[in-house]
Amino acid sequence: MKKKNIDIINRYSASGFTISTLGCKVNQYESDAIAQSLKTAGCILLHGEENADLCIINTCTVTQKAAMQSRQSIRQAIRNNPGARIIVTGCYAQVDPSEIKKIKGVHDIIGHADKHKIPEMIVSTEHVERRHPVLTWREISDERAFSQMADAAFGKRTRPFLKIQDGCNTFCSYCIVPYARGRSRSMAIDNVLENIHNIQQAGFCEVVLTGVHLGAYGLDLSPKTNLFTLLKRIQASTAIERVRLSSIEPLELTQDIIQLVAGSDRFCHHFHIPLQSGDDDILKKMNRQYTRTFFRNLVLKINALIPDTAIGVDALVGFPGETEAAFENTYSLIQELPVTYLHVFPFSPRAGTPASQYPHKVPSKIIKTRCEKLRELGNVKKIDFYKNFLGQRLKVLIESKRDSSTGYLKGLTSNYIPVLADHGNDLENTMVQVRIDNIFNNRAVIGNICDN
Repeated sequence: MKKKNIDIINRYSASGFTISTLGCKVNQYESDAIAQSLKTAGCILLHGEENADLCIINTCTVTQKAAMQSRQSIRQAIRNNPGARIIVTGCYAQVDPSEIKKIKGVHDIIGHADKHKIPEMIVSTEHVERRHPVLTWREISDERAFSQMADAAFGKRTRPFLKIQDGCNTFCSYCIVPYARGRSRSMAIDNVLENIHNIQQAGFCEVVLTGVHLGAYGLDLSPKTNLFTLLKRIQASTAIERVRLSSIEPLELTQDIIQLVAGSDRFCHHFHIPLQSGDDDILKKMNRQYTRTFFRNLVLKINALIPDTAIGVDALVGFPGETEAAFENTYSLIQELPVTYLHVFPFSPRAGTPASQYPHKVPSKIIKTRCEKLRELGNVKKIDFYKNFLGQRLKVLIESKRDSSTGYLKGLTSNYIPVLADHGNDLENTMVQVRIDNIFNNRAVIGNICDN
């Protein structure tokens, strides 16, 4: 090996680095994987105020606000770490690299197609002060193969994420993600099973399967497969105690998947289903391919088969043309259904999407009022769900971090109830039985750990 390359590797193998993540679970997984690879190479992950040699900012651009927050994170890293090599990646780097180029102090901009190569790129290219950042970028829509990160991404979580799918073919009219992430691409089934085995062997009790469009898993593989087939293989061929699904589209949450979850104690009784709107006209304008009636029937079917299931719902408020009557259709649908919690998002026009040019914009003040009304409903739904389990014993995965406000251990049930319990540290990352006693500050339940 040439002396120059040895010097570069030696420099970065002793480096302290930070990695900042904005956006979704997929981004979090990818940041964890990059960090794991760098730590394996001998780099030191910094969490405090220490000045880093290397700063990676993994950006989001799902809304204009997310893009702004990404720029703020980049500038903050530059201010706080003078002399550090600044690397920007993620969705904002893919969609708007020209905007990032304008930020003085950025050294590298790396698009999604080469994101998984960041660890090797760091040790193979010398860090020098440049007047302009180096852009490593390819058209993501041309990518057809799933890019596997080099290492299992455990991060700091008790429940590690595993990205099994990337990209999206749907092109909802408000969404920039297909332009940022490209076409749907899936990890091969055998690789999924191997990763889950490695996570279980590392001592973890739960894995969260995640993707940009999880329900499209396997449709791009040869031979073609699907999410239900994968879940059956996971049940038959792995030993991990719990498997949780991240967000899954209504049309892809099939009867087979629901029945598989209903008949197994290994798949979490928890579904997160994007609704976005409960008004059929708005759903059409959004390019969502289902109706309010379909969504209602789906939720009622889940509740009938698995009554203790947590059902989370996304709602996008203030889409162009959303009248008061259209909003009330969303509100009344959620109100009547056994929904557990809501994620409420105000519509934010994203340049590059069709909806950004739609007429009949809803005033921001009205959007804010509607969001508050839906969030209040979501809080009522959540507390009503928690009340159903008072006095019951539930299995809880205790996490490695304590609750900051109470100092109690914190954990999560299969059906997504956050639990606080007063106990020693010996139960971290273990499954325990907890009797649910009361509700705490409308955000969690308090429980007592059972002896047997």
